[in-house]
Amino acid sequence: MKKYIADLHIHTVLSPCGDVEMSPKNILHYARKAGLDIIGITDHNSTLQAPVIKKAAKGTNIKVLLGAEITTKEEIHCLTFFENEIILDQFQTFIENHYSAIKNKPELFGFQLVVNENEDVIQEVDIMLSAALTISVDQLQQKTESLGGIFIPAHVDKAKNSIFSQLGFLPEDLSFDALELSRHHKQNSFLKQHPQIATSSLIQSSDAHYPQDIGAAKTAFEMADNSWNEIKLALKRMDKRKTLFI
Repeated sequence: MKKYIADLHIHTVLSPCGDVEMSPKNILHYARKAGLDIIGITDHNSTLQAPVIKKAAKGTNIKVLLGAEITTKEEIHCLTFFENEIILDQFQTFIENHYSAIKNKPELFGFQLVVNENEDVIQEVDIMLSAALTISVDQLQQKTESLGGIFIPAHVDKAKNSIFSQLGFLPEDLSFDALELSRHHKQNSFLKQHPQIATSSLIQSSDAHYPQDIGAAKTAFEMADNSWNEIKLALKRMDKRKTLFI
């Protein structure tokens, strides 16, 4: 088995909360600087920037997971990832069919830009991406699973927009590949508060909105290689694959 270092929660210029410096070039530069082998692109309620970063990463040793951070109607944040661009496009269509009809106000909430590899703006998204979708966490999980994706409730230790903050508990019938802790919480202390998740796979990520935060929290994946299937096995702790806090 080999060890791969990952940060699976990174925002770009597309997220209204993402800094304008979160361009493909800068994200990859700071990912290399942080010693990352795998990064997850997780803009709020949109997958549009992820393929550009994957394309820009060609020729590097960085694996780019294509995804998004989805806000459900319960205001729960969840990380979702998909194997390739074809499936990602299907998920993007699903997202757009469940947007709230709220227009973004860049002067208040920030710009929502899609840029190419040269940092040229190729699209500005008008819909407010930080607003919740009209689907439940169960519906999101089911859709992600139906597309063969990875489903991870995000920053479950936070007092806002986490599954515990919004529901007060972790539903027994909710299937997930892992649970994410924010960079502000220690694994052992959180497990003491929630011993019921001791058998769940846990990851820790930066939730980076600024270049210098990329890799501020990371997870080690022990697996045979950094392929999609190996990553899924490691998250499920199957066949001697696993994830480890750093």
